[in-house]
Amino acid sequence: MQRKFPLSTYNWTSLIGLTIAIIAALMIIFLFVISSFIQQGSSYLGLVIYILLPAFLIVGLILIPVGMYFKSRKDRRQKESETGRWPQIDLNDQRHRNGFLVFAVGTAVFLLLSAIGSYGAFNFTESVEFCGTICHKVMKPEYTAYQHSPHARVACVECHVGTGANWYVRSKLSGLYQVYAVTVGNYPRPIPTPVRNLRPARETCEHCHWPSKFYARQLTLERHYLADDTNSEWDINLVLKIGPSISALGLQEGIHWHINPNTKIEYVAKDEQRQNIPWVRYTDLKTGKSVVYRISGDSTNLQSSGTRVMDCIDCHNRPSHNYLPPSVFVNNAINSGAISKNIPGIKTLAMEIFSKDFSTTDSMMNYIKAQVTNHYKENNATFYASNKLLIDQAIAGLQNQFSQNIFPEMRVKWSAYPNNIGHLHFSGCFRCHDGNHASSDGKVISKDCNLCHTIVAQGPPQNIEAANVNGMLEFKHPVEVGYSNDMLCTDCHSGLNP
Repeated sequence: MQRKFPLSTYNWTSLIGLTIAIIAALMIIFLFVISSFIQQGSSYLGLVIYILLPAFLIVGLILIPVGMYFKSRKDRRQKESETGRWPQIDLNDQRHRNGFLVFAVGTAVFLLLSAIGSYGAFNFTESVEFCGTICHKVMKPEYTAYQHSPHARVACVECHVGTGANWYVRSKLSGLYQVYAVTVGNYPRPIPTPVRNLRPARETCEHCHWPSKFYARQLTLERHYLADDTNSEWDINLVLKIGPSISALGLQEGIHWHINPNTKIEYVAKDEQRQNIPWVRYTDLKTGKSVVYRISGDSTNLQSSGTRVMDCIDCHNRPSHNYLPPSVFVNNAINSGAISKNIPGIKTLAMEIFSKDFSTTDSMMNYIKAQVTNHYKENNATFYASNKLLIDQAIAGLQNQFSQNIFPEMRVKWSAYPNNIGHLHFSGCFRCHDGNHASSDGKVISKDCNLCHTIVAQGPPQNIEAANVNGMLEFKHPVEVGYSNDMLCTDCHSGLNP
């Protein structure tokens, strides 16, 4: 039989490599057609198409010249004299000509497929599905919270990577260790925050939320339900002073004054989560004047701790991955109608249920169902018999809220990730605005709540108290607890209080 290719190609290693390459290429084409035209696929299919199968294809192609090399070396050793160590290509020889033609065409096709595959692999590894579902157990909390966040239409890489090759390469290099950690199960539970190597907020957030953009004051309604038999409603209407009262003032007043381009605020935190802040420095960039505020008696070593310039993330630290405390997500479920407010004591019962810790999601789901069912069967059998559909609806509502905010396998819940917006369940604003940070000349960072918001109405809906136009009310606690202005909300509220 006449051989149509060079003798060195006829070896088992090259044939095996060729077989692997052909099978991998055919599978890539087949799966690509399925995912592109039939619209059937998933993040795992993308992993196979753009990463796993191309790896097999490359290995198969590498085996072909490897086999040829060892076959040529073996043939040379069998000859008595060696005429040359480098392979010779003679296009007048039909076998060489056939081999060269196959190699040239194959290389061109491979380069074309590689370009298409590389582009597909790049887009796949930058997709939300890749970030959120490939490492399913690890990223399930983050992916779930992200899907219910205001940034659910913003791709993960827009914030975690941003534009430019520099940060792209850095993110991929850090991702190598993450792949290793997930593979061997050597990752912390929960994932610690804040992320130390995250790109600065001014290079990501400010592409959409630039400092000079005007944010007017905002009227908001907070509807709470108390832990009593009737789930009593208590409403608070607030005017949030996000921006100034007059738009012409820009960032001269209001909450967003902190990011005024003419202002620089630095601070020192004593803990990894930046919740304990004993030292703050304010600098007027126009005049260069600085004022240092610190807690009296604090001996923080600034040299070893290091200062941080305040930016958006210091307040908006959970912009896409916020885990709500039970007191909030149960209120939300009642407000949305997922849980009926007519079920006696459902808020109290829910707080008791979510005070428990479980190791798995399934065990908590079963516990919710059993506790709610048994509670009303044993303590209010008449109501249960006539309102079983409401009870079942409440069970489903509690389970749904639990699945969105608490993840036992990763030990993720509201208490693991403080949210610095506000001051009810976490220190938030009061990390600095606690009335204890003073300068050397007696100036104090104010604790006055009216700096950031004013109450214009509060109380039960049937007897709500309202302020006059441009007026405000003094905060009134819905339940008598001996509240005073010297107290912080977090002294009592832990996320399990109404």
